[in-house]
Amino acid sequence: MIEVYVDGASAGDPGPSGAGIFIKGHGKAETYSFPLGLMSNHEAEYVALIKGMEICLEKGYSVASFRTDSQLVDRAVEKKYVKNQLFSPFLQRILELSVEFDLFFIKWIPSKENKVADQLARSAILTNKDNESF
Repeated sequence: MIEVYVDGASAGDPGPSGAGIFIKGHGKAETYSFPLGLMSNHEAEYVALIKGMEICLEKGYSVASFRTDSQLVDRAVEKKYVKNQLFSPFLQRILELSVEFDLFFIKWIPSKENKVADQLARSAILTNKDNESF
């Protein structure tokens, strides 16, 4: 099973944002860092999960356990519901992608256990361009 640590970060609300993905499994580790343009921290958290899921599916990782330090994202995916309709398109995309996995898990973890993904997300903020967006 692949373990995928995802994190989104934003310098402002909204502000320049980034996503970090750290994948462990099959005896190797992979890191990804994506600038996301201007968005809120919550949006960046959702997009980080989406990007992590897309990477896994592209690589053929069909059994994956995703870890996020965002309780908002974890609860939304578990309950398949968002209160704030702004996040509805993100949740819809996550649910669409989740059925493409043979096994899909998501788990909330404390921030201290998500340091690599957090660092990748924060470094991605610095690579944003003025007009870049997700």
